[in-house]
Amino acid sequence: MVKVKICGITNVEDALLAFEYGADLLGFIFVKGTPRYVENVSDIIKDLPAELKDKGGIAGVFRDEKPEVVVETVARCGLDHVQLHGEESPDYCRALKEALLEGHGPGVRIMKTFKVKEKILPHGSCAFGDYEDADYFLFDTFHPGLPGGTGLRFDREALIREKDKIKKPFFIAGGLTPGNVSEAVRAVRPHGVDVSSGVERSPGKKGRDLLKEFIENAKNA
Repeated sequence: MVKVKICGITNVEDALLAFEYGADLLGFIFVKGTPRYVENVSDIIKDLPAELKDKGGIAGVFRDEKPEVVVETVARCGLDHVQLHGEESPDYCRALKEALLEGHGPGVRIMKTFKVKEKILPHGSCAFGDYEDADYFLFDTFHPGLPGGTGLRFDREALIREKDKIKKPFFIAGGLTPGNVSEAVRAVRPHGVDVSSGVERSPGKKGRDLLKEFIENAKNA
């Protein structure tokens, strides 16, 4: 069954709803200046039920952040997953992995994001296959003016054409909604799906019915 990550969580209520409806991962944004960045993530996380934390379902989203800042944030907030959404190199991932292993053991996993246009775009001269130290990949939509999550859909065929080359579990994002997530899961058969704006009533505030429908549709596809 596909994993579901609800990203851009900004409050305890939405986190609890997502968990109640069956989300596997909750994503919190640590990129300052973005619409769903919140400073009190540690306060939100400490109010979550132990069952969620035991599932290893807390992810932090970073973009081109210093590794030492990522490691400190993992410790302070109790993160289980680190999602890298910038231009981080394979060497960066390797150094971060070593620092996380030293400070937290093997439990913290790294998810590296790549953008998709007509194909999966590289980071400089590095393709996704160069990122041996990532545990997961996330494929999102390329947009020249939006470095973060776009909320826009990419051509799934561009990913399907390269699927045989992807040797790690991967998530897909980009324009997913309750109405199209089933089709996306059936077409691509990813390890997981990632959504933020597609289940929101307003920026940073999830809709109860949208959360429920999205998670059900994804897991029943």
